[in-house]
Amino acid sequence: MKYRHVFFDLDHTLWDFDTNAREALEELYARLDLKSKGIDDFEKFYRHYLHHNNILWDRYHKGFITTEELKWKRMWRVLLEFKNGSEELAREMSEHFLEILPARRNVFPYTFEILDYLKAKNYQLHLITNGFEKTQWRKLKNSGLDKYFTEVITSEASNSIKPNKEIFEYAIQKTGARIEESIMIGDNLDADIVGAVNAGMDSVFVNHLKEEKQSPSTYTVYNLKELEGIL
Repeated sequence: MKYRHVFFDLDHTLWDFDTNAREALEELYARLDLKSKGIDDFEKFYRHYLHHNNILWDRYHKGFITTEELKWKRMWRVLLEFKNGSEELAREMSEHFLEILPARRNVFPYTFEILDYLKAKNYQLHLITNGFEKTQWRKLKNSGLDKYFTEVITSEASNSIKPNKEIFEYAIQKTGARIEESIMIGDNLDADIVGAVNAGMDSVFVNHLKEEKQSPSTYTVYNLKELEGIL
């Protein structure tokens, strides 16, 4: 086999963040009675959350904001869309959301099948994620994904974030792998793919959304089953 170590991203690649976020936000909306606080349309609330979450994660990836800022400011920016600028409420929403979200279990189609397939072929499976240490571990355990991975490298534990090559170097060191026998699999062109390229690692762009994007990745797939043609 050309590769021995397979590094996965978690959110949006295996764990269906958008679906899980929607379920978590629905519970949050009811728990904090956000309708009484001027957020009168859940669908708009959900769309605004996805929009601002994506923007702030991009800023986090680029090192412009801290972990703590990301957590509460995504909620605050959503509140501003509804003419509510309460930082106190935003922080309360963030606290509840990070409690609720990791309990959700939705994964992309063929997630468990591809992980079983790779395990059966004796690949060493690992995760490299920019998510928060405690939150990511809860996601893995609650969804049943934790048993597949030998090492889980988070941005918090490594003191670096994708696409910085340092997090990939940390992952290689921690797993005892070599770059030439490793491959990164992820959905984010900047964080996962450019990060792997910067580190000299082969990569697979998982284009779940079938967007027309040029990717510098070694391979591109449109669903997880297609990984069987590569690995």
